[in-house]
Amino acid sequence: MEKIFKRKLYDRLLKWKNERQGRTAILVEGARRVGKSTLVEEFAKNEYESFILVDFNQAPKYIKDLFDDTTSLNNIFMRLQQHYQVTLEPRKSLIVFDEVQKCPQARQAIKYLVKDGRYDYIETGSLISIKKNTQDITIPSEEERVTMYPLDYEEFRWVLGDNISLKIIKQLFESRTPLDVSHRKAMNDFRLYMLVGGMPQAINTYLETNNLSLVDQTKREIIRLYLDDFQKIDSTGKIERLFLNIPAQLSRNISRYQPYSVVGDQSESKMVEMLQALSESKTTLFCHNCTDPNVGMSLTKDLNRYKIFLADTGLFVTLCFWDKDYTENVIYDKLLGDKLDANLGYIYENVVAQMLATTGNRLFYYTFQKDEKHNYEIDFLLSRGNKLCPIEVKSSGYKTHKSLDAFCEKFSSRVGERYLIYTKDFVKNGETTCLPAYMTMFL
Repeated sequence: MEKIFKRKLYDRLLKWKNERQGRTAILVEGARRVGKSTLVEEFAKNEYESFILVDFNQAPKYIKDLFDDTTSLNNIFMRLQQHYQVTLEPRKSLIVFDEVQKCPQARQAIKYLVKDGRYDYIETGSLISIKKNTQDITIPSEEERVTMYPLDYEEFRWVLGDNISLKIIKQLFESRTPLDVSHRKAMNDFRLYMLVGGMPQAINTYLETNNLSLVDQTKREIIRLYLDDFQKIDSTGKIERLFLNIPAQLSRNISRYQPYSVVGDQSESKMVEMLQALSESKTTLFCHNCTDPNVGMSLTKDLNRYKIFLADTGLFVTLCFWDKDYTENVIYDKLLGDKLDANLGYIYENVVAQMLATTGNRLFYYTFQKDEKHNYEIDFLLSRGNKLCPIEVKSSGYKTHKSLDAFCEKFSSRVGERYLIYTKDFVKNGETTCLPAYMTMFL
């Protein structure tokens, strides 16, 4: 039986319920199998006297057809209560539209349901904004949207019964103090998270079996589910190929994802549509190059230069070896034993991207010329106040950071804190703060 995991998004839903008092609906979007339905159902059970969960993956046609005509809301409510055998109480009950992308008319009806004011409404969905799910409806302005990510590292530690270590690590981060003898264990714990990842099914498999081979099988099942979804959107298989090629593109150490090398010549509009579907699936994270690094990085975002990461590093590790059986995957032993090959360092880039995105950061990077054949590259740029925080990621303990130094010299007036994220303990190296990877979440 799948366990119910404590999620931070629960508190966000509670804030919405208490502050909005039914004046808006809230849409929880995220990748498939990320735990949206489980979270919302648990919230409904705990916070309301009664609730109806309409799962549009399974709802009969006549339930879906109810939302074609919103002139009689009383009829909709009567039919829902009759079908689900639940009594709704005004201002004490919740209606959940689960996988609402399967019934766009229900999403459009939110405008009138919210205006009616009798009940609260939560929607969940994946692939929520792709063209086929929105082209014939008006998106309701009464809808708040939040993204649910895989379990972050702190949530993962909670699952393992550890409610203390991240609090202590945060205190040490804030006081700029190394962990010393505790660092090795902290990195071992973090590497386990990188391998298992934050998908609830994969974590459940780990808890039940303590077997990384079986965890890998579970992750493969999730990836196959994503590939099936991509096939439904694009029967040519091009979106699927773009997804499968993410590790290979990162491993080539090139300054951007090169989609045409993966799917061949395409019209610009078709390529934009495919990449948008990949982004809207919430299975990936796009990190855009900014042409003029400043605090308003969105203003100089280059739409044609980007890197793509996976939203879950556990899935990323499995995708790196997609064409091999688990028994051939030495990466689990190597990563756990801190013997990762240098050319697999992009796994650390992926987990840093994931941790930054999960804490609400948009992802940007920057490249500039070193000489005729080489470029400097800043892996990630954060905006903090009126200053930039450049980040360089290393998969080893080396404290060299030539790109970081060159960037800070070039844009000295714009730079605040500068960070090297690596595998060793906290240390201050001149003006550069060297952080162990598990502290990324506190930036």
